Amino acid sequence: MRVDLHTHSTASDGTDPPAQVMRRAADAGLDVVALTDHDTLAGHAQARRALPPGLTLLPGMELSCRLGGRSVHMLAYNIGPGNTELAAECAAIVEARLSRARRMVEALRGLGVGITWAQVEALAGGGVVGRPHIAQAMTAAGAISSPEQAFTPEWIGTGGRAHVSRYAPDPQRAIGLIRGAGGAAVLAHPGAVSRSEKLSDETIAGLAAAGMAGLEVAHPDHDHAERERLGALATTLGLVPCGGSDDHGSLTGYRIGQETTAPEAYERLIAFVTNG
Repeated sequence: MRVDLHTHSTASDGTDPPAQVMRRAADAGLDVVALTDHDTLAGHAQARRALPPGLTLLPGMELSCRLGGRSVHMLAYNIGPGNTELAAECAAIVEARLSRARRMVEALRGLGVGITWAQVEALAGGGVVGRPHIAQAMTAAGAISSPEQAFTPEWIGTGGRAHVSRYAPDPQRAIGLIRGAGGAAVLAHPGAVSRSEKLSDETIAGLAAAGMAGLEVAHPDHDHAERERLGALATTLGLVPCGGSDDHGSLTGYRIGQETTAPEAYERLIAFVTNG
């Protein structure tokens, strides 16, 4: 069994529609794929309609959180659209995303970058607007040569000249919301050196005590040493060691299926949801 528990579509900041993500998952030889768009479940209906034979869709989402001024992402699995409290929190996060993105565009225009809010909205295509859409607009305007260059202190990277902070819940609150919706919470890319400062083992232990189900151990931004460390930590804390490609389509080089979750870990995650 091949299981990829972290993918994105045009419902947030991926480049392919949900149906195309499902087709690519099947072409990559996956048996199970989780669609985990940022702060939204909007792509799930299209993904289900397009599921190829033999491929299972695990409903998911990547919920934005903040801890001590740092951005933290919590993967939520096996959740549906019916929980009003989680839906309200997602709506608040998405509204904060929109406000932040508008302010970033204005800041960039003040720095001489010739982009408009209409261009960024068009790139989002009706999905949740995120910094990757701004980066694409900057690239199209010729301000940078590739979207990756936007995520630096010069532009919209954390602490950058045009960076703007936004609202997101504390990860412990996010875990409670996910559990309340009948789902399982897994900390996304906790050791990614290209992101904010790594969370300490003590902080992760606190999240485990709050009801978190797992850690994303296998991720493209984790080197071998980091995977070893996180795997050992997951064992110590009784957390499920998960893995996923964090595929965003062309933005990440169409890497769906390149990182996976072991079958036994996937079964443990499903058992966690089933047993509450």
